[in-house]
Amino acid sequence: MPILNRAAELQDEITTWRRHIHRTPELGFDLYQTAEFVAARLREFGCDEVATGIARTGVVGVIRGRLGDGPAIGLRADMDALPIEETSGAPHASTVPGKMHACGHDGHTAMLLGAAKYLAETRNFAGTVAVIFQPAEEGGGGGREMVRDGIMERFGITRVFGMHNMPGLPVGQFAIRPGAIMAATAEFNVRVRGRGAHAAMPHVGIDPIVAASQIVMAFQTIASRTVDPTDSVVVSVTKFNAGSAYNVIPEQVDLAGTVRSLKAEVAALTEERMRAICEGIGRAAGATVTMDFKPNYPVTVNDPGEAAFAGDVAATVAGEAAIHRSVAPLMGGEDFSYMLQARPGAFIFVGNGDTANLHHPSYDFNDEATPHGVSYWVKLAETALAA
Repeated sequence: MPILNRAAELQDEITTWRRHIHRTPELGFDLYQTAEFVAARLREFGCDEVATGIARTGVVGVIRGRLGDGPAIGLRADMDALPIEETSGAPHASTVPGKMHACGHDGHTAMLLGAAKYLAETRNFAGTVAVIFQPAEEGGGGGREMVRDGIMERFGITRVFGMHNMPGLPVGQFAIRPGAIMAATAEFNVRVRGRGAHAAMPHVGIDPIVAASQIVMAFQTIASRTVDPTDSVVVSVTKFNAGSAYNVIPEQVDLAGTVRSLKAEVAALTEERMRAICEGIGRAAGATVTMDFKPNYPVTVNDPGEAAFAGDVAATVAGEAAIHRSVAPLMGGEDFSYMLQARPGAFIFVGNGDTANLHHPSYDFNDEATPHGVSYWVKLAETALAA
């Protein structure tokens, strides 16, 4: 089956919503304008209930089917932007300095609004659809906070589904896999304290830059020499701050970065090895090394049965040839993982075409993907809640 005619008819309206959200990006949990816009649209559509203020600025719309009683499913979109200065040059570019929708959450929100409008018009299902609009995916853990606020219990959600755009995947195609599809994330900070000295007399000091450099290089042996080669782990040092003069060995170096893995046991092993490396190199150098390791999002794990179901639904929209059912897992993190820990479900990627990559200052969501995403959401709800 091709995309739904009604989804194609709604494309211009959905694009208008999306570009409005794109022009006025907000960060984290501070999504007051975005949440108000979403809630206003849901009320216009005639949703049976519109709940606001969940996890501060989360919104849930409830749509009950006309074909009788049944279970409730959740469809989730994220709403927050990123602290990036936009360089896309688009007519609808961000009007807020230092903030932009560089990950397509504006498109995710608009597509789910389009699906909500369609479902509220037709109600061709038995049971309930809860459309979930989440704040703070970009590092704030808004998915975790919505679960903690009890959305699964409050709205009786038994299954939950998420969707994200994927640059490089052609428009009209979908990608999914059973099991781990996105990585667990963690952040670390390392402080190396030595003894400052004149750069011409390093023997009277303890050089923290040399010790810190050895730590950075040793961290790279975790993937190559500690973790099973068939598993995946990334240890990236992304900050290295030290010194202020050409001729002074500083007292201190601060490192920071991120760890990504697809198994909880690999994450635990990586932390253990990082601590051992810091301790051993610090002792050898005569420096004091401390490390703070903060686990963040868990692995995003698709229920195998729900992943197959989601792929089957996508195939009714795009055709089986356009569905990639064994896409390689991504090492990026996603806090939809918390919702998948709370309920069975699946996370799928929809093609964004040949665009700039996610989190790039010239990225822009591809509005041509909208009818495909809306059609997927609608067919998923109607199939999951068939009478």
